[in-house]
Amino acid sequence: MEQLSHVLVALLLALVAAEAAAVPGADFDGGDDGLLSHYDRVFSFGDSLTDTGNAAILPATAGGPSSRAPYGETYFHHPSGRASDGRLIIDFIVESLGLPQPTPYLAGETAEDFRHGANFAVGGATALDPAFLKSKGVMTFVPVSLSNETSWFNNVFDLLASSAYEQSNIMASSVFYFGEIGVNDYIFALFSNRTAELAVSLVPDIVAVTHSALTAVIAAGASSMVVTGMLPLGCEPELLALFPGDADDYDRESGCITLFNELAELHNRALNRMLRKVRRAHPGTTILYADIYRPIANLVASPGKYGFGNTPLAAFCGGGAGPYHFDMAAFCGTPDSTESSDPSEFLSWDGIHFTEAANRFIARAMLRGLYNASKLTTALL
Repeated sequence: MEQLSHVLVALLLALVAAEAAAVPGADFDGGDDGLLSHYDRVFSFGDSLTDTGNAAILPATAGGPSSRAPYGETYFHHPSGRASDGRLIIDFIVESLGLPQPTPYLAGETAEDFRHGANFAVGGATALDPAFLKSKGVMTFVPVSLSNETSWFNNVFDLLASSAYEQSNIMASSVFYFGEIGVNDYIFALFSNRTAELAVSLVPDIVAVTHSALTAVIAAGASSMVVTGMLPLGCEPELLALFPGDADDYDRESGCITLFNELAELHNRALNRMLRKVRRAHPGTTILYADIYRPIANLVASPGKYGFGNTPLAAFCGGGAGPYHFDMAAFCGTPDSTESSDPSEFLSWDGIHFTEAANRFIARAMLRGLYNASKLTTALL
């Protein structure tokens, strides 16, 4: 109960900061003193939606789009290793907690580098090991999975703490953020056989490896975790452009591919069932589910209501003659790609990743959902 109360206060204050950031000119941070001294660092896991620089360093992906213009142009004014024009959801969440940004794992070497946490996410990473996916006929291009990222965490943990006392203090003062993971598994499966059946068959496996990652950090002493669900895959410009269908294949209100969104919903139901089991098995641990699906679906359905433009299914930066402004041959940053006028009016930055404006909106909505969920949990205790 005491541990949950710390998380509840953190989320309340973070939500206040997020709501203040909705005011033009306001910044999205925790103030000079930080929001909650109880937390000193964040450890984050995931793929390109959470990666703040690892893919730009990893040999298999170094020199990729996120390390070239126009990536980073809105906030950093140069490529920062983030797959966006600016900050990511994790950036806003860390800022709202009043904490320094965690160091990308591949950019650090010493304990001092990771004093404020570490970001283990890698663009292109999968939840499942590449060898397992290959056995299913699914080809990947990044040799990093969630199990690799948890192994990296163990390396950092060994650097930071040499005694049981230090280990306990570090884990008690850390937030573990599991960003969306598994979208690449599903997309690569769709690319491999052009149908959804293979992707659907991976849901239990992806949830199982997520369970393994959670229990691994809990065994190490983690007590505060946020686990992000799956985004509405059928609203991704990349998939909309590459999997054209008949009129009946699309949701009439949103224009998203119904079958792919159903896959995401299936994933989220299975993930939530697993999280409930983990909570029961570890009653002293706070595990919150972060809903990324609903904020994106709401924005797609009513972009004007939230201050966005009227093309929520089109990429800001990309190419192609279709309505989604996405073409692999004219991917954002290539000579044939073009940009629209204002990225803050777009949900999608490059057809796969979100704009800074969308990331800010999603982070604020996630914080509100986390706070409401933690309030409900407290009421039930």
